[in-house]
Amino acid sequence: MSKIISIHSFRGGTGKSNTTANLATLLAAGGQRVGVIDTDIQSPGIHVLFGLDGAAIGHSLNDYLWGRCTISQAAHDVTANLHTDGAGKPFSSTQGKLFLIPSSIQTDAIVNVLREGYDVGLLTSGIRDLLSELQLDVLLIDTHPGLNEETLFSIAISHALLIIMRPDQQDYEGTGVTVEVARSLDVPKMLLLVNKTPAAFNAEEIRQRVQQTFACDVAGVLPHVDEMMTLASGGIFALHYPQHPLTQLFREINARLLA
Repeated sequence: MSKIISIHSFRGGTGKSNTTANLATLLAAGGQRVGVIDTDIQSPGIHVLFGLDGAAIGHSLNDYLWGRCTISQAAHDVTANLHTDGAGKPFSSTQGKLFLIPSSIQTDAIVNVLREGYDVGLLTSGIRDLLSELQLDVLLIDTHPGLNEETLFSIAISHALLIIMRPDQQDYEGTGVTVEVARSLDVPKMLLLVNKTPAAFNAEEIRQRVQQTFACDVAGVLPHVDEMMTLASGGIFALHYPQHPLTQLFREINARLLA
């Protein structure tokens, strides 16, 4: 059975898109057919991590929502853009597939969304069509930060929700709101992920505090990593640093989400 996983955060800057890209890539490297849909239509960006030039993208999610193409036509097979290590070794053809449904980075497309909106119900039916048309094992939804109609629909149809936060007081407050909303929508599985944790913080103490605060399981506490910052969205961290402890943490998060 296909699984839909929403990756969400109450505020921007939590590393949501980077986390989504790494989780998706590791799933595909493990042999699964994986889709990633960028529903952050107002400020898209995950396509950069997968090596797509925003100006050169053909069909996007925006085109589907405005009736210009089917949802499968907006899906880009980015498997060939991925590399299994920093030396540039390409994916083996025997491994999984990774499809990206990007949002448009074109100014007029973003302005149209801000001015006119779109049919969220159409987005929901498109997500379901993707699962069957691309024969996906897993679909990851990279949501827009905060809570809006699109986010609520994405969460409501998901089998699992991963909420990303930083060990920051503003994030604690906003995450609390998101957790309560998710509970009201009866999401089957909800996990928290603490990201960008300073080295001076004790990871286990952070885990216990977050679990106690929200009465919700914590999938992981990820450290601030200089290599991630140096990479500067120039690729997928897990592929450039396959043996790094952070990459292993990403693998463990995937196991928790799919369990």
